[in-house]
Amino acid sequence: MAESGTVVTDFVLIGFQLREELQMGLFFVFLVLYLITVVGNLGMIVLIQSDLHLKTPMYFFLSHLSLLDTCYSSVIVPQLLETLGTDKMVISYECCAAQFFFFTLCASSECFLLAVMAYDHYVAVRNPLLYATTMTPQTYRGLVSGAYAGAMVNSTIHTGCTFSISFCKSNHLDFLFCDFPPLLKLACSETRPQEQVVYLLAFLVITTSITVILISCLFIIWDILKIHTASGKAKTFSTCASHMTAVALFWGTLMFMYLKGNMGKSLTEDKIVSVFYTMVIPMLNPMIYSPRNKEMKEALKKVLNRMTVSQVE
Repeated sequence: MAESGTVVTDFVLIGFQLREELQMGLFFVFLVLYLITVVGNLGMIVLIQSDLHLKTPMYFFLSHLSLLDTCYSSVIVPQLLETLGTDKMVISYECCAAQFFFFTLCASSECFLLAVMAYDHYVAVRNPLLYATTMTPQTYRGLVSGAYAGAMVNSTIHTGCTFSISFCKSNHLDFLFCDFPPLLKLACSETRPQEQVVYLLAFLVITTSITVILISCLFIIWDILKIHTASGKAKTFSTCASHMTAVALFWGTLMFMYLKGNMGKSLTEDKIVSVFYTMVIPMLNPMIYSPRNKEMKEALKKVLNRMTVSQVE
């Protein structure tokens, strides 16, 4: 434990304090979840890149969503598995800062990307005949680039504010990874200015993205109601249902963590939620988008058929 006035050079992650058999059980559960996440999301990317019929803006965005899910899960889970499997709980100050930066970058990028995808669905439903001319390659690549650029700015400021805090109360971090609420508990300097900046950034990122999503959703629902045929309504609704499911899962956990009144005061609650959004949601996204998507099913059938033919030959 660091004494007052001592500079912290590393952190001890004590998020799990369990009996050895329970700890190994969690290790295998998290390992399976992580492997499913990586295989599922990388499989989505390969599938989209291998089929010419999936070279559209919607699948371009979806491939980036899969990339982000893989990345931000990979920023957290391998470190967590090492802690559970080897009892190596120490993480250096620099690695902690890097983990914090890249996790914030990936999570922020996903926030903006989900908003961009909602806008893409709105354009597709609102003006289907003009969709190709509206959502040009320059447009959808620019939207994704803008999402990454906004996330980079947010992550840089977020990380700068967090690690400008002096940590000297202790180096024992009661969490699964380096995150803002548990780090605050180790501060021995005034943190109100940093907290205000971080809360403001979280508020701006969340409200900006959710506003775009809600407005797009309302327009989509309005357009669905104007469709006369039941089959037309069902087809249009199915286009957006998967995305809204993913949005609801992601935003529900994010708002619980960062917009609740007692942020960081109930770390046990925060640990459970963090497991959900670092492991469960990234694993579920490929399952959410693929089963309802006819084009994805057809592309998967083609790949499986090619594999079968090559094995026969």
